[in-house]
Amino acid sequence: MASSSAPVHPYRYLALFLVLLIGVYLLVFLTGDKHAKPKLGIDLQGGTRVTLTARTPDGSKPTRDALNQAQQIIGARVNGLGVSGSEVVIDGDNLVITVPGNDGNEARNLGQTARLFIRPVIGQPIPVEAIKQQTQQAAGQPGGPGGPPPGAPPVEPPPAAPAVENPAAPAVENPAAPAPQPRPYPLEPTPSPGEPTPGAPAPSTAPGPGDQAPPAAAPAPGQPAPPPGPPDPRKDLAARIKFEKELRQSTNQNLLLLAVQYMAGKCDQEDVLAGNDDPDLPLVTCSQDHKYIYVLDKSIISGDQIKNASSGLDQQSGAYVVDVEFKDKAATTWADFTAANIGTQTAFTLDSQVVSAPQIREAIPGGRTQISGGNPPFTADTAKQLANVLKYGSLPLSFESSEAETVSATLGLTSLRAGLIAGAIGLALVLVYSLIYYRVLGLLTALSLVASGAMVFGILVLLGRYINYTLDLAGIAGLIIGIGTTADSFVVFFERIKDEIREGRSFRSAVPRGWARARKTILSGNAVSFLAAAVLYFLAVGQVKGFAFTLGLTTILDVVVVFLVTWPLVYLASKSTTLSKPAFNGLGAVQQIARERRAATTTVSTGRG
Repeated sequence: MASSSAPVHPYRYLALFLVLLIGVYLLVFLTGDKHAKPKLGIDLQGGTRVTLTARTPDGSKPTRDALNQAQQIIGARVNGLGVSGSEVVIDGDNLVITVPGNDGNEARNLGQTARLFIRPVIGQPIPVEAIKQQTQQAAGQPGGPGGPPPGAPPVEPPPAAPAVENPAAPAVENPAAPAPQPRPYPLEPTPSPGEPTPGAPAPSTAPGPGDQAPPAAAPAPGQPAPPPGPPDPRKDLAARIKFEKELRQSTNQNLLLLAVQYMAGKCDQEDVLAGNDDPDLPLVTCSQDHKYIYVLDKSIISGDQIKNASSGLDQQSGAYVVDVEFKDKAATTWADFTAANIGTQTAFTLDSQVVSAPQIREAIPGGRTQISGGNPPFTADTAKQLANVLKYGSLPLSFESSEAETVSATLGLTSLRAGLIAGAIGLALVLVYSLIYYRVLGLLTALSLVASGAMVFGILVLLGRYINYTLDLAGIAGLIIGIGTTADSFVVFFERIKDEIREGRSFRSAVPRGWARARKTILSGNAVSFLAAAVLYFLAVGQVKGFAFTLGLTTILDVVVVFLVTWPLVYLASKSTTLSKPAFNGLGAVQQIARERRAATTTVSTGRG
């Protein structure tokens, strides 16, 4: 323990705290949106709720284990994005994601299936517009330019469509970053038994938005017509996935040519095959920007072989990229493949769509590679979202997302208002009691609490801005308890001063001695509180984490304020002749006890003499 006679520099401590406080508020008002408003949680500002309905490729009911696994993965993605205050709960066959704020895109992105495969590109990416133009010319209107004469049969689509040269196409196709992947039902009707199968027809006979299903078979004579049953959405979806697989993942080259024509009119629609493609078969699919069609070979590396994924800014290109690190086996596969296929393109597909298709320029050993996005380029948010879904793995189910729903904050605001009123009344009573009992020391307590509150508020604003921390009712409860802990530290310090005065010391000499004895107790008490908050934070879930976080934050700031504000202010007060008077510091009763003790001791000593 330092000697009480050691030199004290109170102005240095106060200046240090002032510099920290000014620095915090400079960041508040000069960075981000420059508004001193903390990010509020769902219960205080409302939020957006998105319901994800689980879908399986065969139309069966999803298992509870699969739903639990999906909940854990989405929860990990929430934590990876730093979306504090979000909730992921299972409701029947649904996952309900609730995030603070009014933007539902973030919640939809969390529900991406995120099945990543690396597939070699066969040929060149084919512009969608070029295919549409060729199709229009080949099947032109009778008598029209480039079309057959009236009555002539339509011309078959040219078989060389996938090999269309496009001099204007870039050598490296880097489509846009992953967009939200909702899973609605396709707009087309279900292929009925009377419709063509993917073995014989041209794409023009494939089901389209305007096609009508053939009439059902008539009942046998004398048999009543069966009542129409309700449509089965699970079987409907399973039939569509099967149809798309047979057409777009066929090993028959003619069917792949038809699939290219078929996808030219569907690239701008939701992909029913998203997240359900077979990695051991070829794939005809679109880029994320819907401008190119790719014919891809079977997968060489899957997403479950990714060891880690992170996003960042490429210093050479100045664009945001996603860095992917493969596991050992995949690292060897990637090194061998890139060495043997220099000059070709390789596609990264996420949920059956091409995210990026860079050209291999050299062998890439070491198990690391980059995914770059273009048209439009990756932003910091989209790159982080892609890295997040790749890092935490693919979902065991695909999901259909509903429209985003707004969650009202009325109940939370009512509770907040009542809690703030109760807290203000309690704080006012504490301050009144401190002023009556401690007087000047009570005033210093009020100043210290104001300094602590200002620092906490600024830090919460910055945490919401930089790590998306959201303040909810549980977090406010942690703040109130933390402020109470701060007041306890003041009481410990002041009572130590009283103990020193009872032993006969003056107020001036009692302050440094009392501080030397009190600071160990203050540190010990705060250490216990912080340890409890840390354990609660790592073991708890949901809003309890917010409570533990703010409790730990205010515990740390308690130490800072007591050491840099309260102790220097009390020391300066002890040096003041005016504030040392019992009428101002409220220590007259304690000093009277000290005088009586000294008088009693003197009387005893005189009697013995």
